[in-house]
Amino acid sequence: QVQLVESGGGLVQPGGSLMLSCGASGHIFSINDMAWHRQVPGKQRELVAVIFSGGSTNYAESVKGRFGISRDNAKSTVYLQMNSLKPEDTAVYYCYASVVMTIGRIYGFWGQGTQVTVSS
Repeated sequence: QVQLVESGGGLVQPGGSLMLSCGASGHIFSINDMAWHRQVPGKQRELVAVIFSGGSTNYAESVKGRFGISRDNAKSTVYLQMNSLKPEDTAVYYCYASVVMTIGRIYGFWGQGTQVTVSS
């Protein structure tokens, strides 16, 4: 199987920055898209940013210009640089990877989540 391990969450003041990392390991032939989602209690999980295998990216409107997603294919790792953080960015952040395990077998995997709290 495949494991995704996230790190980098924590408490930060409004206007501050954090970088999240998520490394994939296990039975991986290649990785298609990688993404970050977030969820607050009582609300649906929402897409924050996605990066495709070719390097193109998409962002939620609420984070455009503040967050940057990147990936290191050699390390099977995706990053989320979060700048100018706002209290409304407070959530549990989950990484996601679409993994090609063997030719023709593609599965989606989730990390365990990491808490980001923006508060003074």
